[in-house]
Amino acid sequence: MKAKKSYGQHFLTNKAYAARIADSLSLLGASYQQVVEVGPGKGMLTQYLLEKELDLLAIEADQDMFDYLQDYLGLKEEQLLKANFLRVDLAEAVQKKPFGLIGNFPYNISSQILFKMLEYKEYIPEMVGMFQKEVAERVVAPPGNKTYGVISVLVQAYYEGEYLFTVSKGNFSPPPKVQSAVIRLSRKEDQELGCDAKLFRQVVKGAFSQRRKMLRNTMKSFIKESEILKDVFFEQRPERLSVEDFVQLTNLVASNRT
Repeated sequence: MKAKKSYGQHFLTNKAYAARIADSLSLLGASYQQVVEVGPGKGMLTQYLLEKELDLLAIEADQDMFDYLQDYLGLKEEQLLKANFLRVDLAEAVQKKPFGLIGNFPYNISSQILFKMLEYKEYIPEMVGMFQKEVAERVVAPPGNKTYGVISVLVQAYYEGEYLFTVSKGNFSPPPKVQSAVIRLSRKEDQELGCDAKLFRQVVKGAFSQRRKMLRNTMKSFIKESEILKDVFFEQRPERLSVEDFVQLTNLVASNRT
């Protein structure tokens, strides 16, 4: 079966990498038994997940791939869900039990998958995923790195990130135009940000809306007291701020709303 551009499909063909991705789930001391795989396609990764003592749920939107997984990989009805992952109520799908999230994620929706993960973070202690290399680097980038941005801060507010390994173009069919990389995210024990979570997202996105400008300029719409903006803190650009700095900034904004 040929890959479909509409689903952003690039099938992993290297079994060694598939096994390595499956083995990258640490299971965090067996704190969960369920695993949700996003977009299993032909099941290259799925077959190695099936070898583990886990309750697998594979979510596949493509009817052809859904049928293939049933007919050739023998996935049972309770192991396979035909749906668009981004539209699935994950809490209902996993019966409100913790689960690991894994997949060779379609690159055209990989950022949306991460935001979906954050939406259901209370159920997801761990994620292992293959992304476009640039996206993977951005997710785990530290403050001060040129790729550090909105998604870096929002993910790292709740998860510890680790870049695991790079996968070259030749390991896929059809080969993508970009390099790929696998990362692991482990949820932090402390899920309390110390500020309003919704406002935190707004502040982070606002700060990076013009990333080359100092906070003094980008925070004008958030803070009404011009004297506050004269503080040396606001001479920084957003890529210099840690998650803790953004929490501090959010609390400052909360107390000085326009």
